[in-house]
Amino acid sequence: MKKILQAKNVQKEFGSKGNVYRALQDINLEINEGEFVGIMGPSGAGKSTLLNIFSTIDIPSSGDIIIDGKKIMMMDDEQLSDFRRDKLGFIFQDYNLLDTLTVKENILLPLALAKVPEKEIEKRVDHIADSFGIREILNKYPYHISGGQKQRVAASRAIVANPSLILADEPTGALDSKSATNLLESLSILNKKNNATIMMVTHDAYAASFCKRVIFINDGKLYKELHKVEKTRKAYFQDVLDVLASLGGGHSDII
Repeated sequence: MKKILQAKNVQKEFGSKGNVYRALQDINLEINEGEFVGIMGPSGAGKSTLLNIFSTIDIPSSGDIIIDGKKIMMMDDEQLSDFRRDKLGFIFQDYNLLDTLTVKENILLPLALAKVPEKEIEKRVDHIADSFGIREILNKYPYHISGGQKQRVAASRAIVANPSLILADEPTGALDSKSATNLLESLSILNKKNNATIMMVTHDAYAASFCKRVIFINDGKLYKELHKVEKTRKAYFQDVLDVLASLGGGHSDII
């Protein structure tokens, strides 16, 4: 099975000698192609730091990060920029859509930057719009659509370039329950049908129950893993809640 992400002995420290805060300690994990992985943990556990490192926004103090066979630490700024564009897809809680562009233009932006031929762009946008049920809003602007629709547009933009790894940061955090479920179901279908590899940081046990595997982090260290295997989503959801409770959190645990 192809390894999409490998973290080897990753450490992250902030501050200087005499006043050092260790945000991450001895992180060793792998994500294989086609996995849908959730990252959970209580406030200050290191989830956001981990996501920033995996997304190449930040660098570890020590250790190696390998994504799709490439050592991130060996790249210069220009190489990293190209790598992010070609290999990574991002879904943020606050959408990050451009209000001056239509929904369609927002989605195709990564393809245009990569100089993908126009016919291929049209084909991919049509396919992804159908997958997320947003064809009827392609010509609207972000300020004319709902929060749930904005997040599906943001997810479409993240996925349209067929990245090796999709990184989602609290994608349901600003959505109502119906919109959140629609987004999670769409991501789950994308994961199953397209073999998309997704890593999602979330505080929400319900969102995590859509993942195939959930990794819990506490005090900067890996704490526990859960695997869905043959369990129903309801049973898996309860397992997630039980681990959060053992960490001192729960269904509404905050970042």
